[in-house]
Amino acid sequence: MIHHISMPAEDTKKVAGIFAEIFDGTVVDFKPTENAYMVWFGDDHGSALEIYPKDIHLVPGDKENACSFASEKGKPYTTVHAAIGISKSREEIYAIAERENWHAAEFKRGSFNVIEFWVENTFMIELLTSDMAADYLKLAEKYKKY
Repeated sequence: MIHHISMPAEDTKKVAGIFAEIFDGTVVDFKPTENAYMVWFGDDHGSALEIYPKDIHLVPGDKENACSFASEKGKPYTTVHAAIGISKSREEIYAIAERENWHAAEFKRGSFNVIEFWVENTFMIELLTSDMAADYLKLAEKYKKY
């Protein structure tokens, strides 16, 4: 289940407003970085779209530090990512990451946790185990409209 996906935009506030109109959603300021917005669709899945300034990208952290935002030209990173619910355990995910020599670590995102799973150590997917997805859905419930 994809819970949210992100995208870059030049005029983040305008783009967030347009998607809120399209999905009959709710726009909220999103504070991981300046000029970012979250559009909650208000459905049973906690679907959302994160809108980031196009010149900002995510860079991997380490086992102790979550990813961070940067504005460095020529780097292979982007803010585009998805939060996806999975049926595998944390241990299974970490075993896959270790086998592939890809960075993976668990971090808090407000009221829920995610596993940052860095595909080829350049592209992040936020993986949510069933308990993480349940916490995510508790947050999304306040934006539910139907």
